[in-house]
Amino acid sequence: MPARRYATLDVFTDTPLAGNPLAVVRDAEGLDDAAMQAIAREFNLSETVFVLPPAESRHRARLRIFTPAQELAFAGHPTVGTAVLLALGDRRAEVADAVAFGLEEGVGVVPCVVETGESEAGAKWGRARFRLPRLPESWGEEPDATALAGALGLLPSEIGFSRHRPSRYSAGTPFHLVPVQGLDALGRARASAESLTEALGPGAKVFLYTGETGDPAHSFRARMFAPAAGIAEDPATGGAVAAFAGALMQYEPLGSGTHDLTIAQGFEMGRPSEIALQLTIEDGGLRAAEIGGSAVLVSEGELHL
Repeated sequence: MPARRYATLDVFTDTPLAGNPLAVVRDAEGLDDAAMQAIAREFNLSETVFVLPPAESRHRARLRIFTPAQELAFAGHPTVGTAVLLALGDRRAEVADAVAFGLEEGVGVVPCVVETGESEAGAKWGRARFRLPRLPESWGEEPDATALAGALGLLPSEIGFSRHRPSRYSAGTPFHLVPVQGLDALGRARASAESLTEALGPGAKVFLYTGETGDPAHSFRARMFAPAAGIAEDPATGGAVAAFAGALMQYEPLGSGTHDLTIAQGFEMGRPSEIALQLTIEDGGLRAAEIGGSAVLVSEGELHL
């Protein structure tokens, strides 16, 4: 029975036991779909990554990403965490300020740039950023605010703020994006697989956000619910932030240039996370978007499977 190396990291944070936990199985060759799904259920984290040899040798690795219930074509915190883990083992990182490589995911090749280091306490960590291989696209009409409010345990008047209205965008994984009035509404929101299915259809993933943050360093505060995917609530969701770039283009008066924003998530769960989003806008259109964040190595071990 082969020993397969694995690691766990906390992502979108530089502090252990904060951010979004991630499991990465480094020696995934020979595992079939059913085995990968079973291992993801065993870890029972928002996502588990399986690292495979790349289809093209110029790329660093091929990744398959699983929630406890399904495989995803793309997700942000698995990309950041796996990029940091691979860079920590890259000898180039010992002599260079940063290393760059491509990761093959279901959505396409994701170009990553990673800086690594070690804290005073000896924790190994890094900071990764990646350019979205697919810019966000609208995938449906605006969800009904009354139905959303009922599904989330809120009042219809608490859905939306300023110019922002509910929307649907995808940058590889589709999300329902739901603006709420403020931190009080954000904190009171609740969701179940049944309520979201009734309001939005099966498999709904809902990203709630507000412009009230309580911290001037944060541009927005957010929560994400995807109970049908086995994720009751996610501490940090890079794929949702990638989709959120579409809502920002629709509702925010952003001019040409580069815009840097920080989305805070996971605070209601006691897992504070910070996701960096950079938008490059030219002539009123989104030309590029990058997601970035830190990750810290928490544990390493072996699976005997």
